[in-house]
Amino acid sequence: MGIYEFEGKKPKIGKGVWISESADIIGDVIIGDKCFIAPGARIRGDYGSIEIGDETSIEDNCVVHARPNEKCIIEDNVTVGHSAIIHNCTIHSYAVIGMGSIVSDYAVVGKWSVVGEGCVVKNKQVIPDEKIAVGIPAKIIADVSEEYKAQWTKFKNIYTGLAEKRYPRGLKKIRD
Repeated sequence: MGIYEFEGKKPKIGKGVWISESADIIGDVIIGDKCFIAPGARIRGDYGSIEIGDETSIEDNCVVHARPNEKCIIEDNVTVGHSAIIHNCTIHSYAVIGMGSIVSDYAVVGKWSVVGEGCVVKNKQVIPDEKIAVGIPAKIIADVSEEYKAQWTKFKNIYTGLAEKRYPRGLKKIRD
């Protein structure tokens, strides 16, 4: 795992966070409690700052970055899917960002919203609360149902369990 100070800025990591050995966290980064930072994730607070809330999952090979002197905010209980790019935007609590998607500069993803796999949320685009967006560029296609929220709450709890218990206890390196 690479946790790096950059020009006097040191990451702040909350309690119960699991960070893969192959993830890098650089500079002005705050990570809340019980987060899961998967293999290959890159969270770069080198010339901008990054705030990640509690119980958020940043999955494999994600990139999180911000513009100079600006901020990228990912709130609580967010799932950022494999290989997503999150750049200088705001993602509100309980959102799901699909695998391989891009959320670009100054975009806002609302609470409980879903950005589908491979979707592009373009510069300054807003996805309102509880909406499902897909495509390039992102287009809203549906509302998030209560059934969906219940299902994703279970999935989000799996990642919290991985961070708090399963990975710290069960992950054993067997070969270099």
